[in-house]
Amino acid sequence: MKYHIDCEIHMHTLASGHAYGSPREMAQAASEMGLKLIGLSDHGPGVVGTCSHLFFGCYDRMCRNVHGVEILGGAELNIMNDGSINFPEHFFNYLDYAIVGLHPPIYVDEGAERNTDNTIAAMKNPKVFFVSHPDSDRLPYNYERLVPAAKENGVALEVNTSSLRAPHKRPGCVENYKKMLTLCMEHRCPIVVSTDSHDPCEVGHFEESLALLEELNFDEELIVNTSVEKLKAFIGKK
Repeated sequence: MKYHIDCEIHMHTLASGHAYGSPREMAQAASEMGLKLIGLSDHGPGVVGTCSHLFFGCYDRMCRNVHGVEILGGAELNIMNDGSINFPEHFFNYLDYAIVGLHPPIYVDEGAERNTDNTIAAMKNPKVFFVSHPDSDRLPYNYERLVPAAKENGVALEVNTSSLRAPHKRPGCVENYKKMLTLCMEHRCPIVVSTDSHDPCEVGHFEESLALLEELNFDEELIVNTSVEKLKAFIGKK
C-alpha cells in the first residue's frame, strides 16, 4: 500500500453496548498491527445500550499507554436535527477529541441541504475534529458545501473502512467518497482514515480505504493520522 497509517481514532469497545473488545484488547490488537496510537470513541448517550456521559468523565483515570500504544479518550457523538450535539457541555472537557455523525434513529434524514446544515453547525464545537461516515445515500450530503466548511472549521472528514467493507449497509458510499475526496484535494480539506472497529480483529485493517485512496492518487499530506505527531498537531489546532 502507498499509504501508512500510524493512528486509529474511531473504534468502539464494550462500553458502546454493541462492540466486543475491552480497551486493553483493542490496544493489544493495535500493537500487533504496528499502530502507535489509538483513540477510544464509544458512542455518546442516545445510542441504545451505550454508556452514560459519566464513562467519559472518568477518562482522567484511564491508563494512557497499553502494550506500547498510546491511548486518547474520544467519543462518537450524535448530531441532532437542530444541529446540536446531545452531550452535556461540561463533559466535553474530559475528551481529547470528539467525532460527530448522523445516527438513525436519533437523527431523521432531512435531505442533503439540511443534513449538511446540521453537520456544519455541529462542527463549530471546539472539541469536534472529525465527522464520521459522511457517505450514505440514506443520509445524503451536499459535498460542495460540506468539504469547504470542514476545512474552514478545522475538521477532518472520515473515510470509513467499515462502510467500504460492507457497502450495502451504506449504499452509495463508494461513489460518494470519490466525490468527497476529489473535493477534499481541491479545497485542501483534511481527512482521517478509520476502521470504525467493533472488535479487536478489525483494528488496523484499513485495506479498503487505502485501496480507494490509491485509486484516486489522493494526496497523503491531507491524511491527518499518518503519524502520531501529525494527528496530535491536528487535534491541538482548536
